Amino acid sequence: MAFPPEFLEELRNRLPLQEVIGRRVKLTKRGREYVGLSPFNAEKTPSFTVVPEKGFYHCFSSGEHGDVISWVMKTEGLSFADAVERLAGQAGLAMPRSSPAERQAAERRRGLQEALEAACSWFEEQLQATAGQAALAYLESRGLTQETIAAFRLGYAPDARGLLRRTLNAQGFADPALISAGLIKQPEEGGEPRDYFFNRVIFPIADRQGRILAFGGRAMAKDARAKYLNSPDSEVFHKGQVLYNLHRARRAAHDTGELIVAEGYMDVIALDQAGFPAAVAPLGTALTELQIQEAWRLAPEPTVCLDGDTAGQRAAFRALDRALPLLRAGKSLRFATLPKGEDPDSLVRGQGPAAFRDCLAHARPLVEVLWDRETAGQRFETPEQRAGLRRRLLDAASAIREPDLREEYRLVLQERFDGVFRKARGRRTAKDGGPRRIAARYAKPSPRQLALRELKGFWATLINHPGLMEDLVEDIAALEIAEPELDRLRERLLSWCSEELNAGRPLDAERLQAHLSQAGFDELVKSLLRDEVYKYAPNARRETDPQAARRDVLVQLKGLATRRKVGAA
Repeated sequence: MAFPPEFLEELRNRLPLQEVIGRRVKLTKRGREYVGLSPFNAEKTPSFTVVPEKGFYHCFSSGEHGDVISWVMKTEGLSFADAVERLAGQAGLAMPRSSPAERQAAERRRGLQEALEAACSWFEEQLQATAGQAALAYLESRGLTQETIAAFRLGYAPDARGLLRRTLNAQGFADPALISAGLIKQPEEGGEPRDYFFNRVIFPIADRQGRILAFGGRAMAKDARAKYLNSPDSEVFHKGQVLYNLHRARRAAHDTGELIVAEGYMDVIALDQAGFPAAVAPLGTALTELQIQEAWRLAPEPTVCLDGDTAGQRAAFRALDRALPLLRAGKSLRFATLPKGEDPDSLVRGQGPAAFRDCLAHARPLVEVLWDRETAGQRFETPEQRAGLRRRLLDAASAIREPDLREEYRLVLQERFDGVFRKARGRRTAKDGGPRRIAARYAKPSPRQLALRELKGFWATLINHPGLMEDLVEDIAALEIAEPELDRLRERLLSWCSEELNAGRPLDAERLQAHLSQAGFDELVKSLLRDEVYKYAPNARRETDPQAARRDVLVQLKGLATRRKVGAA
C-alpha cells in the first residue's frame, strides 16, 4: 500500500526518534545527537548515533542507517506496511485509506492552504503599505523590530471590508474555498460574503512545518467587540490542537531541552526577540490535552509561564488538571510565577531578559503547585478540614493513569501531609493560643536555602548524568561556589571529566561515583543522591530521560550564573 507523504511525515513528527530507539538502546545525549552501543554488533565503544533533528540513526560499526520506520522494520522483522501500522498505533494515528473521497479531501486541503498562504502574503504587504502605518506603529511601540515583524510574518487586515475577498478572487480563489479556509464568512442575513478580519494586526498561525493554517487578529479600534479574534475551526485548523510558534520553537527546544508556554502571541514574540526562541502559546484558551502532548514532543517538562494575575493563576490550574491524567515518567510540567501585574512581554521589556530568566530558574514542579493550590489561604484546624485536604490530594493523584507514577504522587503527597500536620500537632501547646493557618506551619524557605537546594539538585544531576558535562565544562568552571565542600566537588568533577575525555572514555555515572568515593567524596555524594534532593530536582535521578536532565541543568546553570556568589546568604 502506498501511504500519503503527509501521513508518513505526521507519523515521524509524532514519534521522537530518540524515544523509540531509547526503548531498546541506552542512549546518552551529546550536543544535538545521542550515542549508544550498536544494537546490530557487539561492541564496547559506542558507534551508534541518533540525530533527531534530521530524523535518522547511523551505526558506524555495521553501516546500518535509517529513520524511525526502518528502525522498527530492522529490529522487529516487520515489513514496511506492518512497521507503519505498528508506529501509527503508538502515535494514535488512524491508518489512511486511499479512497477517491479521501484523495479529494487531500486535494481540497491543499487548496485551502494555498489560499491561506496567499492571504498571509497579502496581509504582510498591507502592513508595510500606507493603510498599515498605524498598525506598524503599534507593533513598533510594543518594542518589535522590523526583523522580528518579518520573521513572524506579521500583517494587517485593512479597514476596507471586502478588499481581501476581491484580491483573492482575482488570484483564482473562489468564495467557497475562502469560506472553508475561514478568510471570509457568509452573513446570516444573506448578501455578499464579508472578510473575516478587518482593521486588525494579523498573527499568522502555522503548523509544525510552517504551513499557514489560520490567523489571529488584534483589533486596532478601541471599541471593537473582541480585542483578539482567531480564525474559525476549519478542515485544516483546529484551535485546541495547535500551538502558536511551534514550527519556529522546535529547533531551539531541541537544542536546549527547554520549552516555554506563554499566554499569547505578543508574549511569544517578545520572548523570541529577547533571546528565548523556544516559546509557544495556546490560542486564547487554557492548554488542552492535545497541546500538552504536542509540547512534550519538544521538551519533557515545558515551563508554563502565564500572567502574574488571578486569571493567569486560574489558567495554570486548568493546565495542571488537564495534565494530571497524561503524566508519565519523564513527562510533566513546571510552572513559573511572574511578578504580580506582569506578563512575559512586559517583564522582558521593563526589566530585561535576566528578570525573566530568574523566573524560569525558580519554576516549580507540578506536584508543588498542586499542593499550594489545595492549601493556600485555607484553615485546617479540625479533623474534618484536614481529612478533606487529604482526600483532595489523593483524588488528584488518582487521576494519573500511569500506575507507578500515580503511586509515587500518592506517597509524596501523603508524606508531605504527614510532615506538616505531625509537626503542627507536636508544636501545639497551651501557649499557642488560637488556630494557625497552614502557611505558618509550612514556612517558605529563605533565598539562601533556595539557592543551596538548587545547587544540590544541579550537582546530583551531573553525578547521575555525567555525559551532560562534556559541552558544559566552561560554564561549570565559571560558576562561583560559596559552599567550600561543593566547590571542591566541582573541581574534582571537572578534573575527572577532562581525564576521561582525554583517554577517549565515555562519561559513565558508575565510573564517576567510584572515582568520587575513592577521592573521599563518598558521604557528600550520598547526601546529594537522596530523596530529599530528588523531591526538588526530580530529573536528577539516574533513570530520568537524559534530555529532561539536560533541560534542567541548562536552566539551573543560567539561574546559578546570575548570582555573584552561589549559596551566599
